[in-house]
Amino acid sequence: MMKQDDIFYRDDLVMAVINSKFVGNNPGHAIVVPLKHYENLYELPEKEANQIMKVAKEVAIAMKEVRKSDGVMIQQNNEPASGQHAFHYHMHIFPRFEEDHFGENRSNVRVANPKEREPFSSAMKEYFSKRKV
Repeated sequence: MMKQDDIFYRDDLVMAVINSKFVGNNPGHAIVVPLKHYENLYELPEKEANQIMKVAKEVAIAMKEVRKSDGVMIQQNNEPASGQHAFHYHMHIFPRFEEDHFGENRSNVRVANPKEREPFSSAMKEYFSKRKV
């Protein structure tokens, strides 16, 4: 479950947090979510969609700089058939690394405790404290 300390960016429309779930060999991925409830992309207003993408881009850049990732993967699911489990729109930003075997380890998901998540959120908070999004 997300904690207040997991939030590393917030404005009047969206927030970005370190996800409480760690996936495979890629711990500390982020999600960007609107503050208002929208179940999926179909309901998401353009204003929020634009801000989510703007923040997601900055999170992706941060993953490259802060996490020294070799790349990033952005994922967003709509409806159960696509794998949507949380019915509040959100966009995942995963740091990706050469030889991370992400596809092979994708089913290896666990809830990380707040202490495990803290280094990731702290690093992102520091990055975002120096940026205007």
